Amino acid sequence: MSDPTRSIDQDVLEAARANSPTGQARPAAKGAISQYPLLANPHIKLAGPVDHAMYASFCDQLANAPREGAIVIAISTLGGDPEVARLMGDEVRLLHEAEGRELLFLGKVAVYSAGATFMSAFPVDKRFLTRGTRLMLHERIMNKTVEVSGPLKTCIAVLKATLHEIEHSIAIEEEGFRRIVAGSRVDFDELVRRAPENWYIEADEAKEKGLVLDVV
Repeated sequence: MSDPTRSIDQDVLEAARANSPTGQARPAAKGAISQYPLLANPHIKLAGPVDHAMYASFCDQLANAPREGAIVIAISTLGGDPEVARLMGDEVRLLHEAEGRELLFLGKVAVYSAGATFMSAFPVDKRFLTRGTRLMLHERIMNKTVEVSGPLKTCIAVLKATLHEIEHSIAIEEEGFRRIVAGSRVDFDELVRRAPENWYIEADEAKEKGLVLDVV
């Protein structure tokens, strides 16, 4: 039985060597959950809209997670608030930097929009998807009505404020896009080009493109 405190990389490496006649590590079979025993029972399970309720659940489950060893975080979502996704991602970063903990991402069924933003907080070699799961990457969306009324200088200020909001949102979006593709075989410019039309990526394709380590 695998020691739950062991790094998933250790389990994968030893299993690969055991199955190789030369004793050299080789890639694990695609979709073989037996190669990644930690993923079978995630420590943190998130589902539904990415919102403040999910963040509260995430924090509660994180507080009750094991104090040692890797932590597996599973999520299934059709999207939600990208700033909440960034907030959860920051919790992941801080825990890793403060304690050196290994945190693993497991996307299940659907990892859309803000779910992909959360995934970007994990390096590509710490990301996994279950079979049949799809990623969906797209541009941020703004729904806002700007009312221009009053003194002309005030109208200019209102329009400039909206423009600055859009420009800042684009900058944050591009930071997230760069984190999503970092270490993968997907070019940043390709993601920027395809995001406006909602880019759906099946699990196996995500693995081929290096956006995730494996499919289970």
